[in-house]
Amino acid sequence: MELLARTCNTESMNVERLVARLFVVGGGAFWVIAAFGADFSYRDQSLVASVGTALVPLAITLVALGIGWFYEKLAAAVLVAGTIAAIAWGVIGEWETGVWLLNAVFLMSPMVIAALLFLLASRMQTICTLQRRSD
Repeated sequence: MELLARTCNTESMNVERLVARLFVVGGGAFWVIAAFGADFSYRDQSLVASVGTALVPLAITLVALGIGWFYEKLAAAVLVAGTIAAIAWGVIGEWETGVWLLNAVFLMSPMVIAALLFLLASRMQTICTLQRRSD
């Protein structure tokens, strides 16, 4: 199978979209749970305050998912910008090695992978549209 072949393959396009969305949802779910757990368990916040903290990553995840559902190229750009923002946050915050590794594995990598998958799905959609026009 050629990865960069210019033939319409709706199955691979749909799989790319599905997996990209799963990366967004999975990463978001991880950070919602992590934000809630950190506040509730380690900072001894109330349940309401912990849920309020968890709503921030939930909102970000839902916005990213909503954008990705309709505008794949924009979603890819937003996810790459989020990755760059996370790197800048780490540099400014002078993260330790463990924090860099945690964020690289559970924040940055899923965002980059989802962005690439959204771009591949968008590319395939363009190919399929062009192929239908020429038929």
